[in-house]
Amino acid sequence: MQILNTRVLSGCMKTLVRSLNHSSRAMAKSKFEYVRQFETDDTCLRNCYIVVRLDGRNFHKFSEKHNFAKPNDNRALGLMTRSAQSVMEELEDVVIAYGQSDEFSFVFKRTSTWFKRRASKLMTHVASQFSSSYVFYWKEYFAEQPLLYPPGFDGRVVLYPSNRNLRDYLSWRQADCHVNNLYNTSFWTLIQKGGLTTIQAEERLKGTLAADKNEILFSDFGINYNNEPMLLRKGTTLIWEKRDEAVTKMVKLPNEEERKEVTVTRGRKRVCPHHCDVIGDQFWEEHPDILERDDC
Repeated sequence: MQILNTRVLSGCMKTLVRSLNHSSRAMAKSKFEYVRQFETDDTCLRNCYIVVRLDGRNFHKFSEKHNFAKPNDNRALGLMTRSAQSVMEELEDVVIAYGQSDEFSFVFKRTSTWFKRRASKLMTHVASQFSSSYVFYWKEYFAEQPLLYPPGFDGRVVLYPSNRNLRDYLSWRQADCHVNNLYNTSFWTLIQKGGLTTIQAEERLKGTLAADKNEILFSDFGINYNNEPMLLRKGTTLIWEKRDEAVTKMVKLPNEEERKEVTVTRGRKRVCPHHCDVIGDQFWEEHPDILERDDC
């Protein structure tokens, strides 16, 4: 009986302590919880594609300090793509991403409920995953160039309600890629092969149109801009694709006592890069599962 009373008393004491702790937390919560009223509602509108675009912060200086090749450094472009793949592998609701130079855009499907569609959560998660991946994979692309200081990326969130709006956005970014790359190719060719200074090259290109730049490259240096790599002219588009891969497994075959290694093929969704035109219809006709129907 004494043992029983002791156990009952001990249980009552534990219940009382838990009750007091709960009351204390409840009082503290009720006292300070008002500060949540200062938070703003940044929930993204439903039935819209959510686009998070990252841009390198002060990457002109960053590229100079880390000896990027001009006008394009394939190592840097490869690192940007690898970092973007990391984001998509972490956030599977990103159905397509597009990147060029020091920027990347990530498109969340319109029905996504990640982070309750809060813009700040989506943007910060994408930015942190991308930035940490950029540092993590740096040595794979810049083996002999140490990372002198951390890179920075700023981000923004934009909503697009229709497939046409989203396609026009991606077309805009790819058109920007073409304009910038044509200028940079012409500018650095005038310097590296033409012997001009940066000021002289700027003066030579001032007021020129795309046709003029193409003519300078072809007539003066024998460069046909249309033969430049698609990666540089079109940027990089990342999408999910199902690819077959061979896997070795240990299995027990019928009428066999011992397990043996067997190679099997299975389909797996992977993030795959494409260097192609996204302005026309062909890409979208070949990958109809990227966009969701506007009448859903």
